[in-house]
Amino acid sequence: MSKLRKAARGRPCMVRIPYICNGDPATTVLAHYRLAGCSGMGLKPDDALGAWCCSACHDAVDGRSIAIHSKGAYFRDEVRLMHAEGVMRTFDALRREGLL
Repeated sequence: MSKLRKAARGRPCMVRIPYICNGDPATTVLAHYRLAGCSGMGLKPDDALGAWCCSACHDAVDGRSIAIHSKGAYFRDEVRLMHAEGVMRTFDALRREGLL
């Protein structure tokens, strides 16, 4: 396991999908952002392209669950944007800690 994946343990969720996020740091893992040219069939993106993500948000960004909340559902592009912003927040936190 890489140092960036280990660093995700016990961290706050950086994806923060409204009405979906469980806010439980005990469930946080590194959720990789899928991007053409950086990932594909059988090819996981570099760990630097990941966000600290709670289990509920991770299920939504990986498509294991539909991101439905009390006011409706999110479009796939909205979930991808929230994940991308989470990657940036995670990158910033890691940079501040000297891990990147």
